[in-house]
Amino acid sequence: MSQVLTHQQLLKIAGEFGTPLYVYHAERITEQYRRLQQAFTETNTAFFYACKALTNISVLKHIKSIGCNADCSSVNEVQLALMAGFSPQQVLYTSNNIAFSEIEKAVSLGVHVNIDSLSNLRKFGDKYGHSYPVGIRLRPNIMAGGNLKISTGHNKSKFGIPIEDTGKVIQLMKEKNLHIRTLHIHTGSEIKDVEVFARGIEVLFELIPHFPELEVIDLGGGFKVPYAPGEEGTDITLLGKKVKAEFEAIEKRYNRKLQIWFEPGKFLVSEAGYFIVQVNVLKQSGDTTFAGVNSGLNHLIRPMFYGSYHHIENISNATAALHRYNIVGNICETDNFAEDRMVAEIREDDYLVFYNAGAYGFEMASNYNSRFKPAEVLVKDNKSSLIRRRDTLEDILATQVVPAD
Repeated sequence: MSQVLTHQQLLKIAGEFGTPLYVYHAERITEQYRRLQQAFTETNTAFFYACKALTNISVLKHIKSIGCNADCSSVNEVQLALMAGFSPQQVLYTSNNIAFSEIEKAVSLGVHVNIDSLSNLRKFGDKYGHSYPVGIRLRPNIMAGGNLKISTGHNKSKFGIPIEDTGKVIQLMKEKNLHIRTLHIHTGSEIKDVEVFARGIEVLFELIPHFPELEVIDLGGGFKVPYAPGEEGTDITLLGKKVKAEFEAIEKRYNRKLQIWFEPGKFLVSEAGYFIVQVNVLKQSGDTTFAGVNSGLNHLIRPMFYGSYHHIENISNATAALHRYNIVGNICETDNFAEDRMVAEIREDDYLVFYNAGAYGFEMASNYNSRFKPAEVLVKDNKSSLIRRRDTLEDILATQVVPAD
């Protein structure tokens, strides 16, 4: 049975720490990681948590404690991972249209590095030659993911070196004596079809002989998690079997054993997260009832950014009859969290919970309208601990510089 927090637990936490509030359940994160391990027991697979989903250092420390590695999208994330206790060899940094100086910083920290442009690969070769192993992020020209905004592998994507430029990568490898250890692809987020990962392996299959020092095939992440009731996520067990068969074929054809890397982010933390808000006002407009809450797109931008669905429940009146609501925020923009959503009767001051709030919730939060970012709480061993306090006005002013008159 999946690890979940009950309405009563969430109400107690909201009463103790106030709202809006992000709550994360450590045991659910562990459960998701163990699912991955079990699905890939028959393959040489390593997992790197895509910490862009949620970088709170207490969460990173927990993920480190259960044996997972860390995948980073910026050198700042790299430094947070190291501060959380990951060793450099447990940290992967995948660059994306960044200044070469950031790659130099990552190298100085001793972490694994993936490069996503011919320009930076050339600079890397000029400076490091064969002295530092490197990975290449390729764009496989595969359309996948929940929608275009979270699809990263198609032929119009900014990510990676186009697969048709592989010949230029090989040429640079020879010219600069590069030690290319990893071939990396990432096709998108919310990928349910395991065949997408198989197609990615097939794209790389023919390239393997051209990279004599290749040790790792990195298939990125993007596993789908269920958001709406009745929705299904990626069949991880089936994916494990598919990857096993594909890599056995590679070993048989080339007589080479390669390690497989995955970068799950949302899969590990999404279902472990809860976002609790309180209802400020009810407003009737014709047939529409607006439930206005004490939050907005400044705290949870996903529904407005790419139309994502979050299941919402009224945890303080859960057994009441269902009514139809538009659940909206308090920001000076149209920030609809849900439209025409059936929810147990909502009263002013009721507490609502948004499920699947662990990934890209707080991480994308802002101080828009000069409102405070919410607090974060980690529940572990049935103990609730504050892991980030709520903003104050002093926090908003802290980095501002007022010139002298």
